[in-house]
Amino acid sequence: MRILVTNDDGIDSPGIYALAEALRGVGEVTVVAPNQQQSAVGHALTVAVPLRVHPYERNGKPFGHAVTGTPADCVKLAVDTLLPERPDIVVSGINHGRNTAVSLIYSGTVSAATEGTLLGIPSIAISLDSFSLSADFSHAAAIAAWLVPILHARRLPRGVLLNVNVPAIPQSQIKGVRIAEQGSSFWNDRYEVRHDPMGRPYYWLTGAYIPDGHSGSDDLLLTDGYVTITPIHYRLTDHTMLEELRTWGVESAAPPQE
Repeated sequence: MRILVTNDDGIDSPGIYALAEALRGVGEVTVVAPNQQQSAVGHALTVAVPLRVHPYERNGKPFGHAVTGTPADCVKLAVDTLLPERPDIVVSGINHGRNTAVSLIYSGTVSAATEGTLLGIPSIAISLDSFSLSADFSHAAAIAAWLVPILHARRLPRGVLLNVNVPAIPQSQIKGVRIAEQGSSFWNDRYEVRHDPMGRPYYWLTGAYIPDGHSGSDDLLLTDGYVTITPIHYRLTDHTMLEELRTWGVESAAPPQE
């Protein structure tokens, strides 16, 4: 099994190292990841400047390809150009922090897996619910190594990926695995006005996370100590609103004239 590993935290992150090492036990791993931090870039692609690729070593040994682009760039470039053979599966992570609810829209980790599905490749995004610099990624890596052969055997419909979140608690305290729906929690964002040493203003994004409280959501189940698995589709049409919109009469109206 050929496994393409990528992320959005950068090729030097501890999460991608733990993931790649764990997956070497289940398949042939190739790492293609951003050369620097790319969190919250979503599904951005690089279109106005050239992409460059450099070999990257870890602990004195070849580890992967560092790309001067986004997570989605990495997957697209790897499949189209860098890899001699098409991968059987794309695994993105392990993200430093949860990717649940509205965070999926912003997440480079999830978007890299989405790019895999757009290319017709079964894909998983996996995240650890911790921002600690000393976070232990070993259990999340083991979860990925357990899931990848299952996904490879079962397959998914084209356009569907699995979004996996792992609690950052001792393995003995994890309550189990739950299939969860994407929650509706959101960020109440605001920008703080700050000043640099020269007195010039700059703006820093901050805010509070507002949980949805829904018992079946990825957010709540993860907080409650479960590994969550959520099937995600990139098609974004709201079919309920689609039918209501047809009652507005705009389809039969003449377009506005200048």
